[in-house]
Amino acid sequence: MTQAIILPPTVKKNWTGGHFRAFMKDRLGFLLRLSKLGDLTSFKLGPQQAFFINHPDMIRDVLVTNHAKFEKGRALKSAKTLLGEGLLTSEGAFHLRQRRMIQPLFHRQRINNYAISMIESAEKMADKWQDGEELDISQEMMHLTLQIVGKTLFSANVADEADEIGKAMTDLVELFDYLMLPFAQLLAKLPLPHSIRFKKAKATLDAVIYGIINERRQSGEDKGDLLSMLLIAQDEDDGGQMTDEQIRDECLTLFLAGHETTANALTWTWYLLSQNPEAEAKFHEEIDTVLGNRTPTPEDYQKLKFTEAILAESMRLFPPSWANGRLSIQEHEIAGYKIPEKSLILMSMYVLHRDERFWEDADTFKPERWMSENAIKEAGNKFIYFPFGSGVRRCIGEQFAWMEGVLLLATFGKKWKLRLNPEQKIVPQPMITLRSKYGMKMKIEKR
Repeated sequence: MTQAIILPPTVKKNWTGGHFRAFMKDRLGFLLRLSKLGDLTSFKLGPQQAFFINHPDMIRDVLVTNHAKFEKGRALKSAKTLLGEGLLTSEGAFHLRQRRMIQPLFHRQRINNYAISMIESAEKMADKWQDGEELDISQEMMHLTLQIVGKTLFSANVADEADEIGKAMTDLVELFDYLMLPFAQLLAKLPLPHSIRFKKAKATLDAVIYGIINERRQSGEDKGDLLSMLLIAQDEDDGGQMTDEQIRDECLTLFLAGHETTANALTWTWYLLSQNPEAEAKFHEEIDTVLGNRTPTPEDYQKLKFTEAILAESMRLFPPSWANGRLSIQEHEIAGYKIPEKSLILMSMYVLHRDERFWEDADTFKPERWMSENAIKEAGNKFIYFPFGSGVRRCIGEQFAWMEGVLLLATFGKKWKLRLNPEQKIVPQPMITLRSKYGMKMKIEKR
């Protein structure tokens, strides 16, 4: 006779006996309700048994100490239909091999070279803005980061295709809900509207990326960008190189991750600055002191400490990656409870970053909390702050993202201040990233 599994506390189930509808309707609210019941709770997503952990020691246990007992969660497994075997979705030895080959692309000196493209792109956009005009800053930041990732990844100006690529990216992000359905992989094979839209978006991105790869293969030119590095990268163990398909998978992963997450981080940062005039004044003061009348340079990144603190605090309150999921590949014990094989483990940056046990004035925007030396690193080591994940799956482009975010904020902040439209609704929308559901309409004002 099979012994019944003793589960941690949970919230009330719906009439189907699970929590899928409640979770999908309000993911952040659902997880916040679970967090009130304890550090380890349980819920059901259709047939999938799931557990929510909300304590740094448990998160360290899953992401670092016992990471070999877990693999990526269901949504990212389903995302393989788009991203293939890229760093975000691949597992085991293949993931480690790919990470080894890609790591040199993100060495400090290379990131400094990419920073020049970041600043140039931001300057062009800042020069086009008009005093008094109203813009959807979420769309502006999406366009900007798309330009930057196109330039740094492919040495390509994607301005002519930006709208088409941006729409394809938005379609894919909005289809994240579709990937969460219990039978997503089966439904993807049927001629349903979601499936058709997904395939069309994928075909658009494939055409762009394979086109650039083929062009570069034929020219043989080394442009010093990420694509050139991927084409010549060799595994230090077996000397092997990547196929075009593997390069496509990594390019698309970097394209999505480098574009979507940074744009959302910047959007939330502009919103928070507009609501906190004292922090905004200190931000402008630092920019004026460091830059004077000149354009930022990559070397200024190290000097813009308060700007970095603003970005860190923005990603605490509105982390672009709002949750991490892991699937257990063997039984594991957490806090005295047995976690069966094939269980989903969910942990949420959004929830833990706002936990009063670990953060003073947890819901208040206080960039000053990050101004002590190594504050960001120390919070990460305590596992109370992990906007880029942690352990062997930590985001490989983290330093790229920090430099990009700080330098872009400084470039715009030197010329402009942004004021929120009073009628703008602020509703975080947790899809594959944490977007602003109704955009972010803001008035541009000259400093």
